[in-house]
This record gives sequence, C-alpha cells and structure tokens, in this order.
Amino acid sequence: MVWATPSPDIMKFEKNQEINIPVIDFSGERSEICKQITKACEEYGFFKVINHGVSEDCIKKMEDESIKFFSKSAVEKQAAGPAKPWGYGSKNIGFNGDTGEIEYLLLNVNPASISQVSQFVSTVNDPVQFSSAVNDYVEEAKKLACSILEMMAEGLGMADSSVFSSLVRAVDSDLILRFNHYPPYDHQLNCNSIGFGEHSDPQILTILRSNAVSGLQISLEDGVWIPVTSDPSACFVNVGDLLQVMTNGRFRSVRHRAVNDPTKSRLSFGYFSGPPLHAKINALPEFITPDKPSLYKPFTWAEFKKTAYSLRLKENRLKFYELM
Repeated sequence: MVWATPSPDIMKFEKNQEINIPVIDFSGERSEICKQITKACEEYGFFKVINHGVSEDCIKKMEDESIKFFSKSAVEKQAAGPAKPWGYGSKNIGFNGDTGEIEYLLLNVNPASISQVSQFVSTVNDPVQFSSAVNDYVEEAKKLACSILEMMAEGLGMADSSVFSSLVRAVDSDLILRFNHYPPYDHQLNCNSIGFGEHSDPQILTILRSNAVSGLQISLEDGVWIPVTSDPSACFVNVGDLLQVMTNGRFRSVRHRAVNDPTKSRLSFGYFSGPPLHAKINALPEFITPDKPSLYKPFTWAEFKKTAYSLRLKENRLKFYELM
C-alpha cells in the first residue's frame, strides 16, 4: 500500500470552481463554535473539525490495526466473518445489489460485539490490541459526537442541550464503527473508480477520519460533486437523516460518495451515531410553526432502519415518511 502526504485544505467543484470547507476549531470560544456548527449544518450538512480532542495516539493505533488487517490475504480477512450485518465485506455493499471498489470491516459498537470480532480477526491482528484500539477510539469518538450534538442544540437555542446527545448516550443506542479500505484502481483494467456510491447516512450524526488520501465527495445539488481534500489530523462530520427529521429540515442530511485514487490506498473509519431501536423520531416542537408544519410523520429508528436496509444506496429513504 502507498500512503500519501496531506494536500491543501480546499474543496473544488468538478468545474474547477472553489468552495471553502466549513472548518470549525474546537479550541475556540464555545458560543462561537455553536454558531459555526449551526450555520454549517444548515448550509452544507457537513463540516471539518480541528483540535477535536481525539488523541493522536488513539487514532494511530486504529490506523495501525486497519493497515495490519487490510494488508492480509482475502482468506485471512474472511475469517472475520461475512458482513451480515457485522464482519468483513468486499465489493458488495448492503443487501440490494450495490457494489463498489471497497473492502470493509463493520462492527456493532458494544463490548460483546467488539470482543467477538476481535476473536475472528485474531488470525490477522492480536485480539487484545485490536479490541483495545477499537474500544479507546469508540469512547473518544462518542465523546466528540455528544459534544457536537450538544453544541448543535445550544446553537439552535434549544432549552435542553441534551435533546440530541441523550439518544447517543443511551445504554442501548445503536452505534456502528466501519473500517474502509479503498484500493488504488487501474483505469486501464477498470473504468469504475467509485468505492462507495451516492448515499446519505440514515443515523443522527457521522464522524469520519481518513488517512492523507482524498476521495470523499459531497453533493449539494443533483449531479454536482464537490471533492473534499483529506486532512488526517481532522475529523469530518456530516448530518444524517434522523437529524434532518428532528430539525424539521433545518439541518440537511448531506449526500456523499467515495472515489478511489488511481495510485494510492485510502483508509478511513466512520463512527455512526444512532439512537436506540425503539426511539421515536419526529420533528421537535421547537421547529414546528403555523407557517412550517411538520414535514415528516413520526417513526421509530427500527422502522426507518428497516426501510434503509430494503433500498438501494442512492434512494431517498425520507420520501416514505414525508407528510407534504
């Protein structure tokens, strides 16, 4: 595998127009951070966080474990079990025919699941080191996610700053960690450079970290893709479908995809913050007015998750819950 060096912090339209990424420095003054988060979620549904508090040592251990795992043979990696829903997967994404130039390891973020998968990957990784690296990263990523969600609530002027984060802190919250490896593609042998196709994330919030190889793209309008330059020292955050519903459309669930580099391997890990399966999701009263009634009918996370799993990646899940 070949690893790249960081490139400048800029996003570009494919037509060479430039857009500045919303960059939020968490070492700044809290009230200003809250305002910046709110604006980024309204305009982009996406932003970059620097000085985020996730330790370099924690990130390095995760990356070391990822490289160790994905560097092994297909047979060894398959010992982690098929991703149905947890474990190792290659090319096939989900259950409905979506494919991409990707391999991944998907974990349900609870100690029992992490311990079980650690034993599966023991032919490749030391199970104790792997489990320790994952647990440490999950703890720090969860702390960051909850901090972001609480500052979102403050920025929106919510009376209860824990209205979003309490769903993630719940003991039965549905949290997922995904290791992604996007190998270099040979355009002479394969014209498909899409590693993970167009989609939005169904959960509340996603925190993504990658190595120095770019590949993430976001779409703010149909047919226009904006490449996001990687920054291995930063975390990227995007709004999920549930947060769009809870804010009655004020925050946007950003559509995104990943493309492969022609010469370098891209490695990323995503932390997906979901509520308990029984949690009822609806537009909160603070975002409903006579001029803007609720856009969505209430549903549970279990119901919405079932819908998401039944559809192709690109399909709009929220349309099944729209009231207008």
